[in-house]
Amino acid sequence: MVYKIRYDDDADVLSVVVAEKGKLSYAEEVGDIVVHFDEKGRPLFMEILKASKIVPLMVQSLAKKEVIATY
Repeated sequence: MVYKIRYDDDADVLSVVVAEKGKLSYAEEVGDIVVHFDEKGRPLFMEILKASKIVPLMVQSLAKKEVIATY
């Protein structure tokens, strides 16, 4: 699977497109992560808000293989 990843510097939002097809129906937000779904509940794309703070912590966690929960 190929993911399209875009970063909006002005909004500080990282978007990851997981499906090219499907009609956007609704979104669910958990903290600083928003997942957008189609009418069948399949994820279309996700957005990471405050990406410049969150993504480096994700990368650190992967490198260290540990969980970092605060920023």
